[in-house]
Amino acid sequence: MGRLIVEQVVTADGYAADPEGGIEFFEALVRPGENGEVDLNDAEQLDYVSQADAILFGATTYRMFADYWPEVDPNVEQVAELINRLPKFVVSNTLTEAPWGSGRIEILRGDGADAAAALKERFTAVIVWGSLTLADALLRAGLVDELHLRIVPVLLGDGRSFTPADVGDRRLELDHVEARPGGVVSLRYLVR
Repeated sequence: MGRLIVEQVVTADGYAADPEGGIEFFEALVRPGENGEVDLNDAEQLDYVSQADAILFGATTYRMFADYWPEVDPNVEQVAELINRLPKFVVSNTLTEAPWGSGRIEILRGDGADAAAALKERFTAVIVWGSLTLADALLRAGLVDELHLRIVPVLLGDGRSFTPADVGDRRLELDHVEARPGGVVSLRYLVR
């Protein structure tokens, strides 16, 4: 059975969105590169994505990614080539189509946990970015094998936690810590 890896960008006080659902605090991840381009910790993301052989999205995160990644120049953001090449799936009961650049990705209907469990049977490593509603279902179902947190140096004081209130008792084993430029800290946990 494959691994399911969830990555969340969270504030130092554990929020993945502000009270209105906004994610403006993500700007703390963005810093100018040497030639004025945006650097989103590309080397870290390249390592993260290179271990996967499929990507799973919830509908909202799919829309954000589909609006951006298909057109990104891989010479500017190396991770773009991998993101565009890997098989991608979106869990949605409302989307009628899921365009990705000039192609389409597969829409998985029904329960997100059932869809993720089926993908774990087909692939060695499936990654999920953000997708808070989907990640909630995956955590509740005990399907998450690794949790990657990118903690940005921002305090919100209120907002949407990156875990559901009813997640239950999940033990985490710290596997990797890395301090990034700008005060971002990357943590990788194995979920027990």
